[in-house]
Amino acid sequence: MSEKKKILIQLDSDAHASVFDRVVALDAGVEEMFSYGGVTVEQVRGMVHGAIFTRGPADLHRTAIFIGGSDLETGEAMLQSATKSFLGPLRVSVLLDSSGANTTASAAVRVVAKTVDLREASVLVLGGTGLVGRRVVRLLAREGARVRLGSRTIEKSTEASNSIRELAARTGLAEVENAELSPVATGDEGKLRDAMDGVDVVISAGAIGVSLLPESVWKAAEGLRMLVDLNAVPPLGIEGVEVTARAVEQDGVICYGAVGVGGTKMKIHKAAIRALFEKNDQVLDAEAIYELARDL
Repeated sequence: MSEKKKILIQLDSDAHASVFDRVVALDAGVEEMFSYGGVTVEQVRGMVHGAIFTRGPADLHRTAIFIGGSDLETGEAMLQSATKSFLGPLRVSVLLDSSGANTTASAAVRVVAKTVDLREASVLVLGGTGLVGRRVVRLLAREGARVRLGSRTIEKSTEASNSIRELAARTGLAEVENAELSPVATGDEGKLRDAMDGVDVVISAGAIGVSLLPESVWKAAEGLRMLVDLNAVPPLGIEGVEVTARAVEQDGVICYGAVGVGGTKMKIHKAAIRALFEKNDQVLDAEAIYELARDL
């Protein structure tokens, strides 16, 4: 009897399921992909049951679920609904990567970790209140870095910092809950210079087309070792760092642009897809995806 096909069920909260995620999945070896857009949290249970009741336990590792969309909070709720819908051994592996937040954040942190000892580093995350920014902050904190979460106002930065700690407390991430995590305002050049005082690394994870760090500011920063910009749409997040930069040294600072990080992100994304089909009990969120990234 021939082996069952690898089926990936794409549940996307946006009106149209992501074309990007579909292409990556097929390139990663998925043989059949069922893509659904406009999926609500309430619909997840029935769709999961459709996945787990159609194959015997021995074949369930050949079916997996990918949760995407541009709303990470909805994605997290969908993930929770999916895992609650499993019935003992009747379950499949699930990957959460809304807006690519988990794979992109994992790539950014791995790129930094290859150059800097995060346990000894101070890192400023610009745009730290966004989807990718929050995941970057969370992974950095888990790795032992001293993290500054930057936003235009201290109120938004503080709110995001508190939210990250609260989620860590609920999910048992003690390293994050107890991390040295400081909210900082970066809304004007003076505040930005203060926020950068003494940092080793800056990661820009803001919205596309928004410049967050002028070249004159980062070139004047003492002790800066590394810059990572995750924005590929002009104007870039960090002025003076080319989108294709990959370990390019500028004025003594190692620089990565979005495309430079993108190669690592794609490797992580594909590795996560392939891992789904190794066994049927995996739940791949930020931390699990980052652990996969360590082996690449």
